[in-house]
Amino acid sequence: MAARLTRAVLAAMEAEEVRRLLVVSAAPVGPVPAGQGLLDKAVLKGVGAFLKDVYADLRVMEAELAASDTDWTSVRPPRLTDRPVTGRYRTVVGGNPPRGRSLARADVAHAMPAMVEDPATVGQGVGVA
Repeated sequence: MAARLTRAVLAAMEAEEVRRLLVVSAAPVGPVPAGQGLLDKAVLKGVGAFLKDVYADLRVMEAELAASDTDWTSVRPPRLTDRPVTGRYRTVVGGNPPRGRSLARADVAHAMPAMVEDPATVGQGVGVA
């Protein structure tokens, strides 16, 4: 579903000559952080097996972005919660923050506007936790 939607969005962006796109993906699509504990690795592996079709779709979505001419950023949060915004989170361009187990959806939304203006995030996955 995400890959198919991304293809349509990319086509519309090209037609309208729009360059910048941020998408929400998922932390397990990115690399395992250095220093990640064994328990966290086991949890990620278990969740990855359970949601393998979702993560496969997100990987295709990110491949579509990488093959496009857009200035894209893929935001990769861990497990999302419905808690209020805190403004306290970590970001890693090209990786995932270690021990990032969950994050409020509101904090993901809070983090994204800064990425729009940050050239270091263009063409990158950005872990946020």
